[in-house]
Amino acid sequence: MLITGGAGFIGSAVIRQYINNTEHTVINLDALTYAGNLESLESVVSSKRYCFEHADICDLQVIEKVFESHCPDVVMHLAAESHVDRSIDGPADFIQTNIVGTCNLLEVARNYWNRLEGEKKARFRFHHVSTDEVYGDLDETGFFTEETSYDPSSPYSASKASSDHLVRAWHRTYGLPIVITNCSNNYGGYQFPEKLIPLVTLNALEGKSLPIYGTGQQIRDWLHVDDHARALRLVLEKGKVGQTYNIGGHNEKTNLEVVHVICELLEKLVPENPYSRANGAKDGFKGLITYVADRPGHDVRYAIDASKIDKELGWIPEETFETGIEKTIQWYLGNSEWCRHVQDGSYQRERLGGGEKQ
Repeated sequence: MLITGGAGFIGSAVIRQYINNTEHTVINLDALTYAGNLESLESVVSSKRYCFEHADICDLQVIEKVFESHCPDVVMHLAAESHVDRSIDGPADFIQTNIVGTCNLLEVARNYWNRLEGEKKARFRFHHVSTDEVYGDLDETGFFTEETSYDPSSPYSASKASSDHLVRAWHRTYGLPIVITNCSNNYGGYQFPEKLIPLVTLNALEGKSLPIYGTGQQIRDWLHVDDHARALRLVLEKGKVGQTYNIGGHNEKTNLEVVHVICELLEKLVPENPYSRANGAKDGFKGLITYVADRPGHDVRYAIDASKIDKELGWIPEETFETGIEKTIQWYLGNSEWCRHVQDGSYQRERLGGGEKQ
């Protein structure tokens, strides 16, 4: 199988599961942009069933060569620019990778699939991995379903909505066998520290401010990355061609609640830290919380109805937020070298998404 974006947060989790829990051979295609990190795959890199191709999905000729060389049975497409704040500061990269790159991949996959015969052709699937952000915003009630109309708010979500539409069009127009998944907010180990949970965790350990957009009342449904990876594998294996499956964690929390939970866990797990109450800090880690101007066009609430994947494929998340977040914080505490290497790169946990061009 070919997995694009396999050095990223979700992609590396999927690859670790495939190599550790199955007999599948995996080709990891990744451009290794700022969020791609091969250290996340150190545990599987020695496997004979793992192969890495350093390539960009925007390079059509290189993608064609990868297909010709490896002859994949299935494709799981995760490669994408994925951070809302970065899309606000520089939308062009998101248009290029998420739309043009997906179009390139679809065309190469279509031409490849057309040349296949028999069982290999019948078995081929193109699995496009997307986000709940394509649906836009929710009020205090209701959930996103697979039939919810698209209403993206940011350049990132608009580019992902565009790629979703392209994938469906290649199915309806050309017959390419596809499945699509739209997931809620992922968290877990190996996540790039521009995202809320690793950002807050690492900042707190160093006594830096914990930035909260607006009042922190934005609600997200939190999905542990290992649960997501299991769901992606199941959809690729058993999902119906042409169908979309929403994947959610059943864990709605405000951003402020998430930050408070992280601070409370750190008080318990690292009481010796100088910013802990146990070590004399007046307000402990919560005293580092700082409220900053809200993100432009910030959606207030996302919530996933994941009943379809439960009823049709039998998937439900194994992690509650309480079990998953403690495992996550423990992971960051136990993998300081990985964190340090990531932080040595171009991103140093600075504020992004103010709307000013970088």
